Amino acid sequence: MPVDPDACVLPDATLCAFTVLDDMLVALAQGPTQWKMQLFEHPCLGEDPQPGGQIGEVELSTYTPEIGIPGKPTAPHFLPVLCCLSLPGSRAPHGHPQACGGFTLEEALFGLLFGADATLLESPVILCGLPDGQLCCVALRALVTSRSAPGDPKALVRILHHLEEPVVFIGALKTEPQTEEAVESELSSMEVHSDCLVALGHHGRTLAIKASFDKSGNLVPELQEYFLPGPVLCAACGAGGRIYHSTPSDLRVVDLAQGSVPLDPQQPNRAPGSLPPTLCPTSLSVCSVLTVSVSPRAPAGETELLALSAKGRLMSCSLSPKSPGPTRMTSASADRKIKELLSGIGDVSERVSFLKKAVDQRNKALTSLNEAMNVSCALLSSREGPRPISCTTTTSWSHLPLQDVLTATCLLQNSGDFSLDRGWTLCIQVLTSSSALDLDAAGSAVTYTIPVDRLGPGSQREVTLPLGPTESGVLDLPVTVSCALFYSLREVVGGALAPSDPLEDPFLEEHALDLLPEQEGICLPLSRLTVDMLRCLRFPGLASPHTQAPCLLSPACNPVDTFLEACCGPSSEPTGPASLRAKYLPPSVASIKVSAELLRTALEDAHSGVPLCSATLQWLLAENAAVDIVKARALSSVQGVAPNGTDIHLILREVAVTDLCPAGPIQAVEIQVESSSLADMCRAHHAIVGRMQAMVREQAAQSSSPPDLRMQYLRQIHANHEALLREVQALRDRLCTEDEASSCATAQRLLQVYKQLRSPSLVLL
Repeated sequence: MPVDPDACVLPDATLCAFTVLDDMLVALAQGPTQWKMQLFEHPCLGEDPQPGGQIGEVELSTYTPEIGIPGKPTAPHFLPVLCCLSLPGSRAPHGHPQACGGFTLEEALFGLLFGADATLLESPVILCGLPDGQLCCVALRALVTSRSAPGDPKALVRILHHLEEPVVFIGALKTEPQTEEAVESELSSMEVHSDCLVALGHHGRTLAIKASFDKSGNLVPELQEYFLPGPVLCAACGAGGRIYHSTPSDLRVVDLAQGSVPLDPQQPNRAPGSLPPTLCPTSLSVCSVLTVSVSPRAPAGETELLALSAKGRLMSCSLSPKSPGPTRMTSASADRKIKELLSGIGDVSERVSFLKKAVDQRNKALTSLNEAMNVSCALLSSREGPRPISCTTTTSWSHLPLQDVLTATCLLQNSGDFSLDRGWTLCIQVLTSSSALDLDAAGSAVTYTIPVDRLGPGSQREVTLPLGPTESGVLDLPVTVSCALFYSLREVVGGALAPSDPLEDPFLEEHALDLLPEQEGICLPLSRLTVDMLRCLRFPGLASPHTQAPCLLSPACNPVDTFLEACCGPSSEPTGPASLRAKYLPPSVASIKVSAELLRTALEDAHSGVPLCSATLQWLLAENAAVDIVKARALSSVQGVAPNGTDIHLILREVAVTDLCPAGPIQAVEIQVESSSLADMCRAHHAIVGRMQAMVREQAAQSSSPPDLRMQYLRQIHANHEALLREVQALRDRLCTEDEASSCATAQRLLQVYKQLRSPSLVLL
């Protein structure tokens, strides 16, 4: 049935509870840090449904707001409970407090609980049960009179008790037996004068308050706490001093009426009219009841309960009247009682196993989080020194039947006192550069994830990955290999936050995953390695005479081509694009000149007593597997093979650079790269320039001053390079518009200009 928006009486998003009292509407709203009780005039029939106006307001106790999404109010897991209590005869002639969740207390108990002021004013009292366990009371007439001159909230709000758990029900009932005249009087006035106030907490703690006499004959409040099976979902007070309360597994009833529990001979001092020391719940064999209410229209001597189940079913339960006095238990009832007890024991055992499993999961999650925090702090605080967990990457060539493959081996070592268990993953990202023949192409990245399972102190894990060439025979260099550790919060913490039994706390089921952060884990970088052409070069000509050099297979080696070449014999002319380029086209050349003084300063510690050209070549090939042979033979030039099979020649010689320094020639080392493949020559030249840039930055940090230079000569060289760059742009634009015959001459001129740019007249100082 749709509800018209005009029927809204109090549009307030912070409203959590309300109750109606005669001509007043009492509402409880949730503030940023405090609960706020507001009093409004109740609208009359036929008028505007909006409340007439606020006639009182008071702030209750403070609370700690829950952590939620910034900028959005967080709804409480447990809503507060409101209950109206009044004196006999103080209500309106036709006001029925039980119809709106209110009760009438006897004058003695009312005065003991709320004081003489509320009793003299004959003021109804609103009793509020808060989610933190507090029981607060506010006298409504005192709240109305404080409207014109608001005073201290402490004078208006009184805290009766603290249950130390969320309050789910507040009610009142009659426990003492009544005479026939008293029963007829209550039936005529439709008021039950309750002599006991009860409050139930979510976990089963129950408070009962009654007026009684002490040893001196003074009227004092008697407080008795009980512990019922929980968690309590709802409750209701019925006739005869009975309290009906629901748990996820059963609907039970307890009896607080006088004489329901026989007097204990071991407690002779207990007064006959006092509260029973213990309560014995009786099962009604109804489970999963979310809301229960006692119907006021039940026939005399009977009780009818209206219950709403967790599946949305509205049920009516009729209970037979209790037989007067104890009866002798028969064998059938004993069997039924034993079955109920065994069933209850089974339910408790199953609940205990659920709780134990949940506790074990959360303990493991907390242990894993503690280890993750220790690992993160250790890695982030030791960036310069030795790290407790390291990952070293090395490269090597593997010989396969059809082609040679470049592989990367990542060695994960745990040198610390920590253990990497569930939730840790080693992530290896292989990032290839764009192709040298297609400058607009973007590089591709492949990420490998390897679960790290039980890597204890002193253990290591080795992973080997292929870097290339691909099936098309292409290996785009340089290739960057990055290693990192990833810790998954969702894998470790997600299962521990989920409730083991949704009925035990239905609110956690909705908010469990909201407690996780937006990030799914923690990423800790370990290492980063760039694999360039100098690292990938192979030198079959440097193999020892006593050692047979392995045959280098082309990446795109076709078995048919290999068979045909073998049939032609060794005297046949070489075939293939690479061989034709090497035979008929001049090699592509690039060079770079480096000051001899700069090289001696940078290499004096590791290569003392070695010729400068040989020491420089050893430094360039320090990450190559053939560096030991180059060092043993003191070579200054070497010829290697690129991954695609083309030759690359590295030549180092000492030269003198004139016309640059007025004091005389500058001694330098010229590093020359030759190859029949323009792309491979560019890759090797790029690798050399990268190493030289790192050397220059390192020496510049040591404040070494360069010699005096001829600025006019430098300006002239700069102007020449600017002219060459402009010519390159013009030639590239011309290639887009010329036909095939004219473009050949343009392409040849473009290659000549590129050659001049790759061999500048400058020197690195």
